[in-house]
Amino acid sequence: MNYIKEYYNKINTEEIIVGKKIKKIYKRLVEESENNSLPFYFDEETGERPIKFIETFCKQAEGEIGKPIKLELFQKAYIQALFGFLNRDTNKRRFNETMFLVGRKNGKTTMLSAIALYMMIADGEGSAECYSVATKKDQASKAFKSACAMRSQSPEIRAVVNKRRTDMYMPSTFSSFEPLSSDSDTLDGLNAHLVIIDELHAIKDRNLYEVMKQSTSSRTQPLVVMITTAGTVRENIFDDIYNYANNVLDETIKNDAFLPVMYELDKTEEWQDIKCWAKANPGIGTIKQYKYLTEQVQRAKDDFSSKKGVLCKDFNIRSNTEEKWLDFDIVNNEETFELEDLRGSYGIGGADLSSTTDLTCATILIIKNHKKYVLQQYFIPKDKLEEKTQEDNVPYDIWEKRGLLTTCEGARVNYTDVTNWFMKMHNEYDISPYWVGYDPWGSQYWIQEMEEAGFEMIKVIQGAKTMSNPMKELEADLKEKNINYNNNPILKWCLLNTSIEIDKNDNIRPVKGKKSKQRIDGAVSLIDAYCVLFEKMNDYLALQEE
Repeated sequence: MNYIKEYYNKINTEEIIVGKKIKKIYKRLVEESENNSLPFYFDEETGERPIKFIETFCKQAEGEIGKPIKLELFQKAYIQALFGFLNRDTNKRRFNETMFLVGRKNGKTTMLSAIALYMMIADGEGSAECYSVATKKDQASKAFKSACAMRSQSPEIRAVVNKRRTDMYMPSTFSSFEPLSSDSDTLDGLNAHLVIIDELHAIKDRNLYEVMKQSTSSRTQPLVVMITTAGTVRENIFDDIYNYANNVLDETIKNDAFLPVMYELDKTEEWQDIKCWAKANPGIGTIKQYKYLTEQVQRAKDDFSSKKGVLCKDFNIRSNTEEKWLDFDIVNNEETFELEDLRGSYGIGGADLSSTTDLTCATILIIKNHKKYVLQQYFIPKDKLEEKTQEDNVPYDIWEKRGLLTTCEGARVNYTDVTNWFMKMHNEYDISPYWVGYDPWGSQYWIQEMEEAGFEMIKVIQGAKTMSNPMKELEADLKEKNINYNNNPILKWCLLNTSIEIDKNDNIRPVKGKKSKQRIDGAVSLIDAYCVLFEKMNDYLALQEE
């Protein structure tokens, strides 16, 4: 049975309501399962094995104790995808890491526990070391205790698996399942076949994730499974993995071994619409009761202090003052152009100058034949290129080879290189900006250099009052596909990384987390150009007619 296709078909007919991210990943999985030219393939029977194991041997440990577990279609589709895609050259599992984001009380711990039992007992791995990990031992023990309870209800599992003081052990294959916490003395020297993290948002120590991920390196088909709700603490390992999962989903990062499955609302305001609840709660009506969620939502409406927890835990709306600005479908535009197509054009410039760690970006925005075109060049210190490629986990090195990114000698961006790019556009392609918008912070000497080169510089205050309307204009242009940015992957990445901060008057401005590795410099540079365009539109159109 192909549960992936069955699930996707029901999504397409709207028999099952999901968010954009779930529809996107299952559409991709269906297409990949039918594509024989990829380095991996889909084996329906292999993907069904853990499902049959769970529904045959795993018993309920809560509620109707002892009753066989019956997986929901969303769980079957996920498990079959996780286990059913195999690499062509080795016939081993394609996916070795996954993030499964889902609202609370959707059966995530039960599913994790059952997967752990399958990996220990029936995955065909000798001496399979399986671990449930968390910052604290009691959190790490939740999935383990659930698995122990399942064992106690199943005569078949009890016959082959022993329960010891700190773990479960299968003598015939020397396999085990054990909970571990960050303060454990046994984290070094592990050889993990399975690592499960129930509630990733509670992990405060990134080193715990790194150590456990590294512990799988010598296995032929290991698996790291992270099943979690959203969290209330920003800039921790959850945010890093969440952002990475979204980049894999949007294909701004290529990783065929990572499976992102993200059940969340498409928009914050959907939390009050009962028809949208299933987007973050795929088990609603079966595993999770409508009555419970109705009560939670009503409480959040009546009591502002409880709203934060309901939005975060039941709808996976991350708790902070920021909201994601643009979705991939809005940003994505694969239309391209040649520089020669814009020869002789006048436009509007924008620049976002970096510190030593961020990108610097220069932009020229051109309106031609009622269409907007964007030229950009990015800059990064040459000494930082390899380090930032590894640290940010994005292909700066590849972007440099494509000519999208200039490396500046030394450990800082040389702003003269930015000036030289604007001069190159003018001298070689006769493409010039009437004005160049800039953030006044830290740009005094560069402004003087640009003015001496003949460019008219316009200060852009980086506040919501100045930037809100231009940002909304940019968003409208992106939605209407009225802006051709030459399919620049760096700008696409920056736009998708950009969040917005909303003031009391509903004005917006672009923001990022203080420690975020997700750069937004290309987006800010373009917004600066839009701010100047917003101020100078009539002058620009008049100059174009001359």
